[in-house]
Amino acid sequence: MDPLAPHRQIGLYAGSFNPIHIGHLALANWLVEFTGLDELWFVVTPQNPWKVNADLMPDARRLEMVEAAIRPYPRFRSCDIEFRLPKPSYTIDTLRALSASCPGCRFHLIVGADNWLRFDRWKSSEEILSQYSLLVYPRKGYPLDRIPPHPHVQIVDAPELEVSSTFIRESIASGRDVRFFLPEAVWPYFY
Repeated sequence: MDPLAPHRQIGLYAGSFNPIHIGHLALANWLVEFTGLDELWFVVTPQNPWKVNADLMPDARRLEMVEAAIRPYPRFRSCDIEFRLPKPSYTIDTLRALSASCPGCRFHLIVGADNWLRFDRWKSSEEILSQYSLLVYPRKGYPLDRIPPHPHVQIVDAPELEVSSTFIRESIASGRDVRFFLPEAVWPYFY
C-alpha cells in the first residue's frame, strides 16, 4: 500500500451476504493481502437481478451482520450504497454512483468464475470492462483456464472454500449447529 499513490485501490465485493460467512471473509482477506488492494468494501445488495429474494433476510440485518463480522479488520468496510439505488441492483449503477462519490478511489470489481463466465449478459458489461478492472476468483465447476485474456481482468489464484449462505440457512433451520461456518460476531444473530 503506497500512501503516495494517486488513487486508493478498492475492491468491491458485492453480494446478499445472507448471511456473511467464513468463506466470504477468507476470500476477502486473501484479496487484500495478495492483490494490492488497499481496502475491500462489502457491498450489501438488496436485490440481485439474478436471484429471487424469497428467503432474503432484511437489508438492515444483513448489513449489521457484515459490519459485526468485519469490525476487527481495518482494511474491510461495509457499503450500503445499493440501498439507495433503484431495484434491482445493477453493478454498473453501483460503480457509477461510487465513482461519483469517491473520485480518489480506483474500484476493482470482484466476481466469481461463475459470474465471469456469464458476464457478457450483465447490464452494460462492455462499459464495466472498459472503465473498471475485475478480479475473478475460482469457483468449483467453473473452469477459467480457457478464458481468453483481457487487459482489465485478472484471474486470481485464491483458495476455494465451498461454503454457501444457503447451506448455512438450511442447516440452522433444520436445527444443526454450524456456528463455525460463521464469524463469531454473527453467532448472536442465530444462536
